[in-house]
Amino acid sequence: MISGIVVPRPIAWITSQSQEGVVNLAPFSCFTFVSNSPLLVGVNIGRKAGLEKDTARNIRMMEEFVINIADWSMVEAVHASAVEYDAHESEVASLGLTVLPSETVAPPRLEMVPISLECRLHSVTAYGDTGAEFFVGQVCQVYVQDRLYQDGRIDTLALQPVCRIAGANYATLGEVRQLKPVAQTPKTIIEAQQ
Repeated sequence: MISGIVVPRPIAWITSQSQEGVVNLAPFSCFTFVSNSPLLVGVNIGRKAGLEKDTARNIRMMEEFVINIADWSMVEAVHASAVEYDAHESEVASLGLTVLPSETVAPPRLEMVPISLECRLHSVTAYGDTGAEFFVGQVCQVYVQDRLYQDGRIDTLALQPVCRIAGANYATLGEVRQLKPVAQTPKTIIEAQQ
């Protein structure tokens, strides 16, 4: 029920890598940013039949991952990557996708996507009764296609991001209404206490 209420949800299309070097690819629609200084992003990763998913296991072991942001033209590939493969099988290889080496982490990034975030594991927090865990990563490197970066901002309309709604249903941006900005007190940096 909640997946039909908390909508639309952005999708973190995560590449991770096992200790044996197998590249895993999976979409997660419980994804958000946690902090903008330092840049931290978070993804909720559940379990299947009580067992940890390959992505969670890889991130826990290697402490690195890449969040790829797909555009609407990639929705079929995003959905296909949700199929459950054995741990020794790579969704990237099975789907015929191409990866590029990351600059700061071992897992590669997807070549086809317009945005990728290279992340190092910051923390993992368990929630609820199902074994779900919230993985927070510190972003070490950001890749953005030039066409999307305008005046220090991402052109979200040009990005046409894939989002998840209830079930095997996906959407992208509908009508966008631009309103006058509201005056706000500037954000502050809180010094860490020693």
